[in-house]
Amino acid sequence: MSNSNNGHMTLTRRLFIKASAFFWLVLAIPRTVWSFFVREFQTRTVEKEAFRFDPVSGTIRWLSRPAVNEPYRLIVEGLVEKPKRFSYKELQAFPQVVQSSDFHCVEGWSVKSIRWGGIRFGEIVKVVKPKPEAHYAVFHSLGKTSELDQGVDHYIECLPLEKLLDPQKKCLLALTMDGKPLTFDRGSPLRVVSPYDLGYKGSKYVTRIVFSTVQTSGWWTLANPIYPVNAPVPAERLK
Repeated sequence: MSNSNNGHMTLTRRLFIKASAFFWLVLAIPRTVWSFFVREFQTRTVEKEAFRFDPVSGTIRWLSRPAVNEPYRLIVEGLVEKPKRFSYKELQAFPQVVQSSDFHCVEGWSVKSIRWGGIRFGEIVKVVKPKPEAHYAVFHSLGKTSELDQGVDHYIECLPLEKLLDPQKKCLLALTMDGKPLTFDRGSPLRVVSPYDLGYKGSKYVTRIVFSTVQTSGWWTLANPIYPVNAPVPAERLK
């Protein structure tokens, strides 16, 4: 056997040993560390427009339009007695709660015990007073997406009011994560946290909530029906 072949086999064995070592290292990572590792990954979004939010001034700065700064508003309308536009400071003035919730991605991975802070949906309900025929809340997000066949050009999702108002479901309109204002990757200025639903049901960049009598298909469901309108986390992933 030539020296070149011996060298090739030695290199192959070294690569195999290194790959095996990395594989067992990954398996040995504690779950909490792995959750942190996953959390630090860049979050994918479907928005084509990026922006930055300043929680001090409560303003949005669009990266494609650097001269444009606009105040953030959460618009709440639809089947309500008192439509309302909330500033960021007004949202911060609501009673704030902090909870630890798991995030379950539709792709099969989860992040355990994320510390969210924000507002219970019931606080919004007290102000706008939904009409009796209102059964769903449709969440609309900042930023344009690729336009779908149905004319939808931004992220939308829909959740039943029954779930949003059920204290056992721990739904939250989140303003903070780990005690700090949400970053763009995490859904600033405001995102929906629905711990018992798969991740795509938790809208980021929420700027409008419309109370409706009918259930609306969300962005991913409209883009591909493989994503169901109702997406509860499988029971085995809740353990």
